[in-house]
Amino acid sequence: MTEALGLGTIPKATVRTRVTVPLRFADGYSTTARVLTFDGLVDGKEHLALGLGDWERAVQATPLVRPHSECLTGDVFGSQRCDCGPQLREAVERITDTGGLLLYLRQEGRGIGLYAKLDAYALQEAGLDTYEANVALGRGEDERDYTAAAQMLLALGAGRIRLLSNNPDKAAQLEARGVRIAERIPTGVHLSSANLRYLATKATHTSHTLDLPGL
Repeated sequence: MTEALGLGTIPKATVRTRVTVPLRFADGYSTTARVLTFDGLVDGKEHLALGLGDWERAVQATPLVRPHSECLTGDVFGSQRCDCGPQLREAVERITDTGGLLLYLRQEGRGIGLYAKLDAYALQEAGLDTYEANVALGRGEDERDYTAAAQMLLALGAGRIRLLSNNPDKAAQLEARGVRIAERIPTGVHLSSANLRYLATKATHTSHTLDLPGL
């Protein structure tokens, strides 16, 4: 978890490019995104904002927003060890229906990178939970920083949002960086036999909003 910056201390970002990209998912769902890139993001990474539905109108009010951290294994390969792919698919449809933004953030493995995430998977197979494995690698439990996400939202005029997330840390970090959270809306629970322990650990260890059996 990253120490919050004070209000008003983050530098401004600007929109770099806007391009229209038709999207189609494996289950046949399709929509169109207005994909935006940025200059001036504090971490220098190539994060994207996807404007979905009537997003420009929504931004003038209180858009639905999901900051989604990149997960190659889940988003692309359909890994059942996490719930990232189903959350991404759900978010795109829900945001398209209401108008808003999906922020695709390049911080794989809770910010530790792809190879380190796979190293953590190996430790999980030896018995550690998802947070313990990161710590055993000498990393933080969660190294994600949402400063760039706040910059992107403020650059688009979305200073007040409805946050689509189960993670209270996202809300806390965005609020600390000047983005007002009008409402926090949980995603669905995408449970599989392979991710039950993973989801349960998120619920019990970091207070994710997950309605799981037995908790």
